[in-house]
Amino acid sequence: MHCCVHSPTTMKNSHTLLSHLLIPLICALSLRCSSPAHASPLSDFAAYPSIPGTDSGDCLVGSVDTPLVPPRREVYDEGRIFDISHRYTTEMPLWESEEGFGYLMWLTRSMRNGSVANFSTFKLGLYIGTHVHAGSDVDLLDLQLLNGLALLIDVPRDKNITAEVIKSLDIPKGVRRVLFRTSNTDSIVCFICMVCELQFVEIIRRLMFKKGFDASYVGFKEDGAKWLVENTDIKLIGVDYLSSAAYDDLVPSRLAFLESRGMIVVEGLKLDDVPAGVYSLRCLPLRLVGSPASPIRCILIK
Repeated sequence: MHCCVHSPTTMKNSHTLLSHLLIPLICALSLRCSSPAHASPLSDFAAYPSIPGTDSGDCLVGSVDTPLVPPRREVYDEGRIFDISHRYTTEMPLWESEEGFGYLMWLTRSMRNGSVANFSTFKLGLYIGTHVHAGSDVDLLDLQLLNGLALLIDVPRDKNITAEVIKSLDIPKGVRRVLFRTSNTDSIVCFICMVCELQFVEIIRRLMFKKGFDASYVGFKEDGAKWLVENTDIKLIGVDYLSSAAYDDLVPSRLAFLESRGMIVVEGLKLDDVPAGVYSLRCLPLRLVGSPASPIRCILIK
């Protein structure tokens, strides 16, 4: 029996929750685990700390024959630090494109061709991946607002963020930074029984992992953006797709945030498998003088 499970974002639908509880339970009864002897040979190096659980007999990927390559991870310090920035790949989504972003890096000079060193060039759009939308000059953004306590909150599924939705979230007064997790994030659960050959698949959005642009993403409607600006203390919002504004309300919603002058908008966040709650947010953009946006690296710390 083989299974692969990506835990979904917390859901309020009881039947969905039940299915997600049963599938991992069934998988756990039959999944064989590697021995601790197969732990990563990099685990003793401070630069590449071991993945939580790899020294206790948990299921591992790879073996003693695995090359010396550090593991790619999303969680650090035994579950205390979450990387909420998306990786840059050739298939990351690009606004209104079905083809993805394409090539990111290439060699302009190579030692194989007689150069004294390898020289690489990369291209990067301002509004792809995890990025901050400054509106005018990203180098003028307030780093104090980009770093501090933040609330990660779940939005009712399959709903754009309207004034009614914002009111229903009961965000406390005084909260200045809020990350909105929507159905853009969620996840995929799959279960395959190799004995009976039955396959169970539940696909739930994960839009930032899809190459093609999806105009059905959840975002702010104009009334939601205006209500948030006029009735809360929030000065930074984070969303989980390429735009904070709903596709059918792009200009009015965007203007509602930009006209507030003090609002910072971080887009394209990776919020899967992070429990809702209060965290210390750390975000740093590039110092691109005069640029309206910038790629940004964001983490959450418990």
